[in-house]
Amino acid sequence: MKKIKKIKIKVNGKVKSITENTNLLKLMKILKIPLKKVAIELNQEILDKKKMNKIVLKKNDKIEIVHFIGGG
Repeated sequence: MKKIKKIKIKVNGKVKSITENTNLLKLMKILKIPLKKVAIELNQEILDKKKMNKIVLKKNDKIEIVHFIGGG
């Protein structure tokens, strides 16, 4: 039986433990974050949402999720 390895990442300053080889798209689904209303930054770089399923998270990655708020 293969042991599931966990890694620690930071999401908006909070440490989260996730399964190794989790991609960014899967993390957003786990966190229930609607992709249409956010901008995502990985290690201080704004990401292209089309590439989220190809970005595999690594130990100590820092993710910032910024919500857009409409108004006028």
